[in-house]
Amino acid sequence: MSRGTPAGSGAQQPAPQVTPDGVPVEVRRSARRTRTVAAFWEDGTAVVAIPARFTAAQEREWVQRMLAKLHRQGERRAAAGRRRPAGDDDLAAHAARLSAQYLGGRPVPTSVRWVSNQNSRWGSATPADGTIRLSDKLRPMPQWVIDYVLLHELAHLLVASHNAAFWELLEAYPETRRAKAFLEGVSFATARGLGRDGSAGSGDAD
Repeated sequence: MSRGTPAGSGAQQPAPQVTPDGVPVEVRRSARRTRTVAAFWEDGTAVVAIPARFTAAQEREWVQRMLAKLHRQGERRAAAGRRRPAGDDDLAAHAARLSAQYLGGRPVPTSVRWVSNQNSRWGSATPADGTIRLSDKLRPMPQWVIDYVLLHELAHLLVASHNAAFWELLEAYPETRRAKAFLEGVSFATARGLGRDGSAGSGDAD
């Protein structure tokens, strides 16, 4: 990490950073940026843009501030007009709303349920009978992550494989890349015994 030396002066590049959720963080120093600091999401990475003249201490302070701001924004979006689906009926109703909002209402599942026996997948879908199952390991995760897994499985009712047409469907959901990065971070930590429990939960939704 830089020690108060502006970019372009031959200083060693800072080590990669990640949020507590395992999402990668990129700090961009700009000579054109003199006073303002900005933060935004780009391809699943939290980007913090700061003035090139910032010291290492200022960088640390502002990165933490802006990551907290991004987190609050995400929580507000997740909480706006909805609550966490607790039971199967709530989950099915929420899936129907997501289908209508992001997929034109085309996928109509016959059943959407939480399950406790899914240790290697976050979710699963069976196009033949229209059923969707979500691992209950998702319950404590942010709502935007749960929504991504639901939409992932809803999309599988339309396209069975992970081909270009499938991922094109998920482009409608603005948190797709961020949620994928979040789940990859959780899987990475869990596989190395860094999680709170020793359970699996490895890999993507399927």
